[in-house]
Amino acid sequence: MKISGIAAGLAAAITLLSSSAAFAVTEISWWHAMTGANNEVVETLAKQFNESQGDYKVVPVFKGTYPETLNAGIAAFRAKQPPAILQVFDVGTGVMMAAEGAVKPVADILSMGGAKFDKSQYLPGIVAYYSKPDGTMLSFPYNSSSPILYYNKDAFQKAGLDAANPPKTWPEVFEAARKIKSSGAAKCGLTSTWLTWIGLENFAAWNNLQYGTQENGLAGTDVELKFNSPMFVKHFQNFADLAKEGVFRYGGRTSEAKQLFLSGECAIMTESSGGLGDVIKSGMNYGLGQLPYYPDAPGAPQNTIPGGASLWVMGGHSDEEYKGVAAFFNFLSKTDIQQYLHEKSGYLPVTLAAYEATKKSGFYDKNPGREIPITQMMGKAPTENSKGVRLVNLPQVRDIENEEFEKMLNGEQSAQQALDNAVARGNKAIQEALGK
Repeated sequence: MKISGIAAGLAAAITLLSSSAAFAVTEISWWHAMTGANNEVVETLAKQFNESQGDYKVVPVFKGTYPETLNAGIAAFRAKQPPAILQVFDVGTGVMMAAEGAVKPVADILSMGGAKFDKSQYLPGIVAYYSKPDGTMLSFPYNSSSPILYYNKDAFQKAGLDAANPPKTWPEVFEAARKIKSSGAAKCGLTSTWLTWIGLENFAAWNNLQYGTQENGLAGTDVELKFNSPMFVKHFQNFADLAKEGVFRYGGRTSEAKQLFLSGECAIMTESSGGLGDVIKSGMNYGLGQLPYYPDAPGAPQNTIPGGASLWVMGGHSDEEYKGVAAFFNFLSKTDIQQYLHEKSGYLPVTLAAYEATKKSGFYDKNPGREIPITQMMGKAPTENSKGVRLVNLPQVRDIENEEFEKMLNGEQSAQQALDNAVARGNKAIQEALGK
């Protein structure tokens, strides 16, 4: 009895072990930079995918800000311990494209999962930015965004402004911001997140101005920066003047200024459409408008360029992990999932089907302004000036630009000096990055 009992126990244990092996779940690590309401969306999507099947488990890991997440991914690759999926902001696209062997093209990964990649399913402006010149999609455009105008309706009403009609041009914005400040409706009239992405790169595209040669880096890597021309100087001098008057308030280099708006301190803000989740969550009485432009810029408004981030597949993983990544990306591409992501976060739906489904549902009729980020990007065919900005070292160039902007906003130099310095230093950094 004793021996047979032991044998039965061993048999049960072996059966349990073999069953566990047969149903082992492959973990897929996903490093990301989402905070607040957007982090909640990440957690929800991962949970829904994990519950939809039993072969793979996506494990989201917050790694800090966008620059911090990119640096963590690079360090992990060098240590031969990269995550399977790395969220990289638009700025890091050129860096990732140059990282031979570190990444696997997402089009190849999708085919490993038995799916045929069809780029015609995706919004053209987005898929083009994350693809090689030959059309091969390199990363999955998870959270693409477009910069828009946010405004505090209560502050507008207090200042005697029309809360139903936000300003459309920069001169109108500056006038409204001054009125808000002088009337006491808010302590500050205007702020902006991401002065580099919104104030410089998207400003160039939206006003059809040249940021740099080689189609801003999309046609070649040997780029010469050109953003110290008169229209840029005029724009940034306006910001410098408003800062001196206390009408414009600088919040920081990335999205820190959003808190100035959410707290009610500043009444107008230019910010990513992806910041909408936190604005909704705050419960404030807000309105949305298109990104302002200059009426004297020929062809303006043109089109905005995608921001946000995409998901890159890192090298050094097993075929089984890659099949899991493919399954997850196919899940993210589903129309209902893209619709949920778009409606909850303010990021753009990356597929045309999700956009059409959102439109058909009446969502945009019930939520005025929510279609603006898409129409801004898709309204006109892009020109050489408005396809996007891609540099081999764009994060470094942005740091240079921010340093010069901060000196300008502190009254230490004019807009002309700031932009001249940023162009000269940026061009030198690009040449050094190219090994020249």
